[in-house]
Amino acid sequence: MIKITPSLSIDEDELHEDFVRSSGPGGQNVNKVSTAVQLRFDVARSPSLPEDVRARLIKLCGNRITLEGVLIIEAQQFRSQVRNRQDAQDRLVELIRKATEKPKPRKKTKPTFASKLRRLDSKKKRGQSKRLRGSGIDSE
Repeated sequence: MIKITPSLSIDEDELHEDFVRSSGPGGQNVNKVSTAVQLRFDVARSPSLPEDVRARLIKLCGNRITLEGVLIIEAQQFRSQVRNRQDAQDRLVELIRKATEKPKPRKKTKPTFASKLRRLDSKKKRGQSKRLRGSGIDSE
């Protein structure tokens, strides 16, 4: 079990890992060893996630989630497979942890009386300058 919060954890069986070759420099290690990790987590069908967390996670993932609801995290920062696996799991845990935080509800506010007066005053000044422009002789 991977612990996300004190009340939420996901089973390691829900994670699917594929190991592929990394891109970039690294010489023979990159050419021969599959150190990069593609971590797949089925957000849409996971029994561990509550519905509100699932919805926020899907919204938070953006283009890292497929149409089927599978989150794909790629990790190839390190030269070893073990560290890339841990990096991918840490990033997944951090994403889910962010999704568990409920957004603060927005409080509706009204403009102050002084700000209303300032707005009306600026509108009057703007209208006055436009009226003064039109009082000249027509060009036609």
